[in-house]
Amino acid sequence: MRTPLIAGNWKMNGLRSDAVRLADELARHLPDLHGVEVVVCPPFVHLEAVKQPLTGTAIAIGAQNCADAALGARTGEVAAEMLADLGVRHVILGHSERREYYAEDDRVIAARYQRAMASGLVPILCVGETLEQRDAGRSEAIVEAQIRGITDLIGADGLGAGVIAYEPVWAIGTGRTASAEQAQSMHRFIRECLATIEGHDGAAERRLLYGGSMKPDNAAKLLAMEDVDGGLVGGASLNAEGFAAICAAVPRG
Repeated sequence: MRTPLIAGNWKMNGLRSDAVRLADELARHLPDLHGVEVVVCPPFVHLEAVKQPLTGTAIAIGAQNCADAALGARTGEVAAEMLADLGVRHVILGHSERREYYAEDDRVIAARYQRAMASGLVPILCVGETLEQRDAGRSEAIVEAQIRGITDLIGADGLGAGVIAYEPVWAIGTGRTASAEQAQSMHRFIRECLATIEGHDGAAERRLLYGGSMKPDNAAKLLAMEDVDGGLVGGASLNAEGFAAICAAVPRG
């Protein structure tokens, strides 16, 4: 049985007071969580501030990235060891914005993944195709290449307890949306791809999240899909009531 996971990616939003206020509201809107794991990923500078109001709740804290090296001479980076020491449990890696704006390639993402695993963090590995790639009929090839680009470097057993988040870049800010059926189709493909990499048992247990503009009004349909095990939520995670509604849409049973 795969425990559903809803992860909120706050991206580069909010000042300290905004982050604390949002965390306080989440603690009130999500006092009891049953059958679903919830994590919020604020910017690095707000991790400590967010930690306090969420202490004692079932809401975990995640980070949006980590360094591809251990503690040492990496000015401007944040080591996975530092995050773990702070109480962080999850870390987003390979997000489309990191790939596009900061030219993170498979080798860098794989190194970050390994550092996260070595520090006891749960990586949330993002994969997904652009609008141009989808229109060219290359969606599955691109997603498989992104997955194998990591597993070829870390080994078939290297994924550990990691989670994979499918984020169709073509459905974010383009005016086009992915249907629940389209999400399920890609998630099924990802699971089939993983079965050839880590075996059917590993693939069957791997949690797959949908990260293409999940909102309160489409969450129930998306989360009802057989191979959609949760969501990586962007903009909607900045509203406590809306985020709580997404968490409530997770099927129980």
